[in-house]
Amino acid sequence: MCWGKKNRGAVPRGKAWALVTGSATGIGRQYAEQLAALGYNLYMVDINPAIESEAQIISHAHSVKCVAEVANLATEGAARMLHDKTVAEGYLFDVVINNAGIFSFCDVLTTPPERLEQIILLHDLTLTMMCRLYGEDMRRRGKGRILNMSSYSIWMPFPGLATYSASKAYVKSFTQAFAKELHKSGVTVTAICPAGIATDLYGLSKGLQRFGVKWGILMSPKSCARRGLKAMFKGRRVVVPDWWFRILIPICKYLPDFLIRPLRNFTMRWQK
Repeated sequence: MCWGKKNRGAVPRGKAWALVTGSATGIGRQYAEQLAALGYNLYMVDINPAIESEAQIISHAHSVKCVAEVANLATEGAARMLHDKTVAEGYLFDVVINNAGIFSFCDVLTTPPERLEQIILLHDLTLTMMCRLYGEDMRRRGKGRILNMSSYSIWMPFPGLATYSASKAYVKSFTQAFAKELHKSGVTVTAICPAGIATDLYGLSKGLQRFGVKWGILMSPKSCARRGLKAMFKGRRVVVPDWWFRILIPICKYLPDFLIRPLRNFTMRWQK
């Protein structure tokens, strides 16, 4: 069967499986929805119990199988436990999306130590082991796609974002190197580095989210997921959605302290 560019990555309905972490809400929910529309069965993982009802909704809407798994991936050994479980149950994934994340906008010394551990565990250790374990399965079969969620904040090492931006910088660096290691294996690895997304992750009101999308300050979860999947299926290693954000990277990297300080004072209201 031949698919057009609009259906890049599409498969005969129900003939392939995709695993998406953090897929109960936001960008992860959109990844799951759009993959289901392309014909993939889904294995949806999230710490939020709502994942079970969301899986049923997607399954009915797109006539695919959706398995819901409630799990906390911000723990040591989480990736291995998930991999062992899915292998034991006979699942083979053509697509793995490491989307689960924890946002924190809070100074390091006012962040509970256990939260710092969770951020690093989830964004870096769990993601690395997911790539290691499922990547090996894919290479053995000679095909597969992995998409890792980095962040535009890697170019913004600002106060309040120290741990978050550093953990996401690791994701980008790791993805680029891992993708090169898998060159010509049939397996591709992609990192997407989106700027602000209109979700509840940052504590913004719905009104501010709509305002941000309208004026191009924020991207909708649907648009972010669409661009991430497009880059993944094209085999790109790193993608920064929207050209104007790419242009702003040098400005973010070298923003002087006298501008960062008032910006930090303004954004302190969202410290959490």
